[in-house]
Amino acid sequence: MKPLAGHRVAVLGTMALRPLARFLASLGAELGGPVQGASFVIDDLGREVASPGVPETAVHVSVTPFGSGGPRAEWKGGELVASAMGGALRVTGEPGRAPVKEALDACTFHADMVAASGALAAHYARGTHGLGQHVDVSIQQVAFSRNFNGVLVWQFDAKKLVRVGGALAYGKATVKAIWQLADGWCFHSLMTGRLGAPANRALSDWMDEVGMPNPLHGTDWLSYNRSTLPADTRALWEAAIAAFFLTRTKHDIATEGRRRGINACVANEPADVLADPHLAVRGFFDTADGLPERFAVFREGETPPPLQGRGPGGGDCPAVVTSRHNDSPHPNPRSESRASERPEGEGLRKGPLSGLKVLDFAWALVGSITTKTLGDLGADVVKIETRTRPDLARLDVQVSVSQQGNWDDKPWFAHLNSSKRSLSLDMKKAEARELLDPLIDWADVVVENFSPGTMKKLGLDYDSLAKRNPGIVMVSGSVFGQTGPMAQEWGVDGTGGALSGRTFLTGYPDGNPVIPGAVPYGDVIVPYVMVAGVAAALQHRRESGRGCHIDAAMYEICVQQMRDSLVSAKAGQRPQRMGNADPRVPFQDVFPALGEDRWVAISLFSDEDQAKLTAIAGADIAAWTAAREDHAIAAQLQAAGIACGVVQDCEDMIEHDPQLAGRGALVSLPHPLLGPFGHIATPLILSRDLFQPYRAPRMGEHCAEVASTLCGLSDARIAELETLGVFN
Repeated sequence: MKPLAGHRVAVLGTMALRPLARFLASLGAELGGPVQGASFVIDDLGREVASPGVPETAVHVSVTPFGSGGPRAEWKGGELVASAMGGALRVTGEPGRAPVKEALDACTFHADMVAASGALAAHYARGTHGLGQHVDVSIQQVAFSRNFNGVLVWQFDAKKLVRVGGALAYGKATVKAIWQLADGWCFHSLMTGRLGAPANRALSDWMDEVGMPNPLHGTDWLSYNRSTLPADTRALWEAAIAAFFLTRTKHDIATEGRRRGINACVANEPADVLADPHLAVRGFFDTADGLPERFAVFREGETPPPLQGRGPGGGDCPAVVTSRHNDSPHPNPRSESRASERPEGEGLRKGPLSGLKVLDFAWALVGSITTKTLGDLGADVVKIETRTRPDLARLDVQVSVSQQGNWDDKPWFAHLNSSKRSLSLDMKKAEARELLDPLIDWADVVVENFSPGTMKKLGLDYDSLAKRNPGIVMVSGSVFGQTGPMAQEWGVDGTGGALSGRTFLTGYPDGNPVIPGAVPYGDVIVPYVMVAGVAAALQHRRESGRGCHIDAAMYEICVQQMRDSLVSAKAGQRPQRMGNADPRVPFQDVFPALGEDRWVAISLFSDEDQAKLTAIAGADIAAWTAAREDHAIAAQLQAAGIACGVVQDCEDMIEHDPQLAGRGALVSLPHPLLGPFGHIATPLILSRDLFQPYRAPRMGEHCAEVASTLCGLSDARIAELETLGVFN
């Protein structure tokens, strides 16, 4: 299925080489040609430079280091500077050394996937009102949006995350995650609660069986919490785990470790990725040049029978405009939303996805960010959750104001679940179908990110849903995809980083690999691929009447980010860690500034840039920067036309960055227990279909409302179901 077949993308600047262009082409769009008559126009120049001549009906997307407007829109930058100003660089690397960039173009790739979601949301909106619009993406803001933990601990506890090398930093814990093997490295972390218990137990059992000292023996893994484990206990555990992994090989981890179900995977090199049998079975490299083209797999459904007075997803749908050149009048969607609670009695919410209905079976990061984004962009999202297996984000105590056992006081959950209603439901009870079946009829979209096969066990797989609601669009996010030999394997964000080569290639040449970013990556990239796929599929459904199932695999999407390293590996090279260097940039690095752990990032793209910097700083750049305040350095060099940025922490970004403030990177929303605080905004600005998020729900907050208004149940029946424990 190619939902953009018949559409053309005009490419300005150097965007032809960027992931956004590859993504649109993977959906069937034609790249190239003039701006006139194009369905999409993409650029890395900014709106003011690229807008002349863009037709009103085109979706125009600009992806630039700082965005198309604001006091720093004209600042120069690239991957390193945007990463520095967006906070990702600050927490990447070993303590005591200068920060080090993630492998290749991590922040730019993320921004391009965000841009894809915005482009296709605008494409869907064009199908409603007939007009295009500008989609503005700032790489800095997108990088900032990854800083969930840092933003929370700064706002609630006035603490800052620091570089921790091969570990993961949470609000109350630092958990080692990269371990040296006998012949390489692997990724492994002990996870909290039901999510991690089986894998944690499997590792402990393996240590026992080989006779290694094991202080983990006998742990009650269901009650283990990474945020509350005493630091001295963690140090003892990690020393024992490190000793164990040093006796294992990469082959041991990939075979015996996999068989046992431990949460560990090899930190692959690019050549390992090219030879991966799982990717081969999924046909990921089945292309003319052996390099990956797809970002997700689309399986189109059958043409449904005509629906009487109903939209293709089962509900009333907005007026359909299939021509991209329709100039008919449309309602003005511009609106200053006054509320951050869910609006009542106001009709459809504003946004490019206004009117869409989403049934959300998602949890943790991938699924939650997907449905958050759909909801923030205007869709009506009903989140199905349960008190027996609550979302991990409702459990993890990361800041001092949160307590164990309280489902509703976790700011992490609030960040990830804005613009949703909550229906708590025990799906093991037969009576739950009295709610699920009407909601399946109601929904345009179903989102899930459980282990492949889970939805089938619940009778909620795509084929079952499509029998009841033929036009439904289902999107599934997982680490390895819905098919292939690894499909049932367990994994987390770091799994995608390790297997794709991101981890191996992040760090200094003279050191070990470090966690690439120390903030989520695959977990925050996959949602935008999923949202983009959903929006494209929904517009395609308008034109064809067919729904589809979208299979998005974190591993494959992370490999897409590493594409340049695969090109090198195919040419017989063996890419290695490069620190802050980039073969496409003549010179760049991170330099010390005045004060403790203060740094600036500088990129020189030409001989002219080099001459300017030498004239200002002399031959010893580090000596010049070390004597000066970081923000002053950046301002001076940017004024001279040199790409420079402060390696910002969360205080810098939240309290002192005028560009992020002007773009609304944090939006204040109320909270019934925590009070109002800044939530990370979906990092898109659309010129026509403005949108406004509302606060995340309490557990089961909307049970009665959903049961009555969407499922048609009487008050008496709702009370009976409550007594039966269905709303659990």
